Amino acid sequence: MKPIQLIGAPTDVGASIRGTSMGPEALRVADIASALARNGLQVTDLGNLAGPGNPGHAPVNGMRHLEEVVAWNTAVFHGAYEILANGRMPLLMGGDHCLAIGSISAAARHCRESGKQLLVLWLDAHADANTGSTSPTGNIHGMPVACLCGDGPEPLTTLSGTRPAMQPNDIRQVGIRSVDPEEKRRLRQLGLPAFDMRFIDENGMRETMRQALAGVDANTHLHVSFDVDFLDSQIAPGVGTPVRGGPTYRETHLALEMIADTKALGSLDVLELNPARDIQNQTAELVVDLLESLFGKSTLLR
Repeated sequence: MKPIQLIGAPTDVGASIRGTSMGPEALRVADIASALARNGLQVTDLGNLAGPGNPGHAPVNGMRHLEEVVAWNTAVFHGAYEILANGRMPLLMGGDHCLAIGSISAAARHCRESGKQLLVLWLDAHADANTGSTSPTGNIHGMPVACLCGDGPEPLTTLSGTRPAMQPNDIRQVGIRSVDPEEKRRLRQLGLPAFDMRFIDENGMRETMRQALAGVDANTHLHVSFDVDFLDSQIAPGVGTPVRGGPTYRETHLALEMIADTKALGSLDVLELNPARDIQNQTAELVVDLLESLFGKSTLLR
């Protein structure tokens, strides 16, 4: 596997609940670099990106903190793209989920230039496909999927150099269980493959991931955007927008092990970790434990 470079984006400008700005440090306290290195990986921590603070303003034209969100995503885009261009794997530590606009836009540009096929696995409790006209909150961390598919403010939808950054059928969502009414209609219009919790309940995580990973081959660049609220809130309380009824500890390990089996992982987000809502950093420690499975740790040699 390519050497991994950690970059922190300590911000919560895309959300109305504060605290995800402390996420990168919580992962460092949970010793993320050493945990990955134990699995034979070369890991370098590049420190944190810089960006504007959270002004705490109300939404304007249906969007909160658009200027600040653009600034942070521009910084993430350039940071992630440089890592990819140098033959490394970026692991973005957030920060709220609006930052995926920048990281995935960087992966999209890299794939266009390298001839790779980009596939995004969106592990999340939320669909994040709202726009300024459909969002009940105006929080842009609920809009990155729409922006990546070309529906949103121009500075965000054109960040990759093309609009849209990618096609909806190249984003596959797993674990969805909280979708706003207008967002449901938008998802159907997009035709985006979404494996919600009912699908997982009926078919199991193994079949879910088999379908979500269908078509992955040697020419695939797999980007995993891991929102920590993907996990059931009973085992991962340290998130900004917890939703009950998510994947269990074992289901998540299986999902991540199956991703590892593809050997196609090219970039990764770990977002929405909120230490202000956590208990003695247990959610960060859980995330680090799970990430070891994503990077190849298994019970037996397989």
